[in-house]
Amino acid sequence: MFVLELTYTAPLEQVDAALADHVDWLDRQYAAGTFLASGRKEPRDGGVILAVAADRAAIEDLVAGDPFVTAGVCAYRITEFLATKTVPGLAEYRQQLPA
Repeated sequence: MFVLELTYTAPLEQVDAALADHVDWLDRQYAAGTFLASGRKEPRDGGVILAVAADRAAIEDLVAGDPFVTAGVCAYRITEFLATKTVPGLAEYRQQLPA
């Protein structure tokens, strides 16, 4: 599982100009089953996405296509972790520690 932390690198006016395309991109990732949760940070200086993928390379490729990235208005910090405990609704995403 991955935590994707977005940090805005441009004024909010430029972020807002790319927002509709970013939301469309988010919707496609939810439909594909890659994103589990997302939202903006408070204060509004970026956002956070909880995602699943086969590996880090897949996530790196995915975020490279985010309209916020292609517009040059945000940078991503990608953190991979093993979700060994979850609420029941996320049980299908639970992972095992390596042996």
